[in-house]
Amino acid sequence: MIHRQKSLSKNIYNPKFIEEFFLRHLQTKSIHGDYDHIRKKNGRGGGGEEGRIHLLKIRGQHLLTNPRVLESIVQTSRIKPEDTVLEIGSGTGNLTLKLLEVAKKVVAVEIDKRMVEILCKRAAEGGLQDRLNVICSDALKTDFPQFDLVVANIPYGISSPLLAKLVFGTKLNPFRSATLLLQKEFARRLLAKPGDSEFNRLSVNVKLLAEVEFIMDVSKNDFLPRPKVDSSVVKVYPKNVIPDVNLEEWWAFTRTCFNKKNKTLGATFKQKRKLVELMKLSKAQGLYEDSTHGHIHNNYENGDEKGVSGEGDSDLTLASGVSMSLFREKIIDILESGGFANERPSKLSYNELVQILCLFNQSGIYFHDKTKPEDASDVSFAAYENLL
Repeated sequence: MIHRQKSLSKNIYNPKFIEEFFLRHLQTKSIHGDYDHIRKKNGRGGGGEEGRIHLLKIRGQHLLTNPRVLESIVQTSRIKPEDTVLEIGSGTGNLTLKLLEVAKKVVAVEIDKRMVEILCKRAAEGGLQDRLNVICSDALKTDFPQFDLVVANIPYGISSPLLAKLVFGTKLNPFRSATLLLQKEFARRLLAKPGDSEFNRLSVNVKLLAEVEFIMDVSKNDFLPRPKVDSSVVKVYPKNVIPDVNLEEWWAFTRTCFNKKNKTLGATFKQKRKLVELMKLSKAQGLYEDSTHGHIHNNYENGDEKGVSGEGDSDLTLASGVSMSLFREKIIDILESGGFANERPSKLSYNELVQILCLFNQSGIYFHDKTKPEDASDVSFAAYENLL
């Protein structure tokens, strides 16, 4: 049950009030399709000067205006009176105000100072400013304070890196769940199962650490300005128990597998380029040593990128004496030992992929260069962009 603060002003949350607010203060019109003008009166009656706020579509500034959808998102979030809620991309505060009704504190992250001004004004009008902490900054570059839940209408353009920051940052900042409004296509990929056409690296990477639940679809007509596509609300639950796997090793492995997700693993790992790459990593990490301390014969750097077929393997040898054909046979033996040589990544669960990675690692074959220094505290912004 959602507990509301009885002392709060009711008008600020009333659907009629919200409708009138947008009609009187946030009237829109399209300009060349690049952005919408939002006219904002200064609040001193009808005779005041008017400023203009441009809702930039390239920033994903689409404000959710349907009160019923806003209420459903809050109810679905299962907010407790003692909770601190993190909201990313708060905009002018349509969702924020409803969150403040039921949460002890709301941390609203918004990069646009113009939006922050409107949000703070609306919160003050409802007597809510003491429970609102606004961070005017880029959510991807901000260290979030401690929070219990995430409830957010995430800008489409940063969905992948922001989701990665939340899911892969749970060790630093554990939370119960994240209720997210996302582009419908993106949400479908999150929800995809092995064998689905949408199942990809995003799906399997997120499912390693979290469960994703579909809540509802949201029409594009419920936004201002109206986006080109519909949206969906999903709920992400971080797992209490996760596989014992090195995340950087996992990311490198899934990148290899899902580069051609419908290709069999056997075919993927027979490619000369991939074999040479893995052998380099093995040698660099001391997994293959020899008396001559030679280097890997690297034919593919001279333009030869053909797969290894089994013929002419005598030309594909390491100067150290370890033959490429033996290394390839070892790879295939590993895959066949688990019955995965003819399997396609697009049809494998994350548990099966973890099993394959463990088989490789147990045999001394790794996908991430562990000789490179690692950031002990966090994954860089670039990693967030690339791992999904």
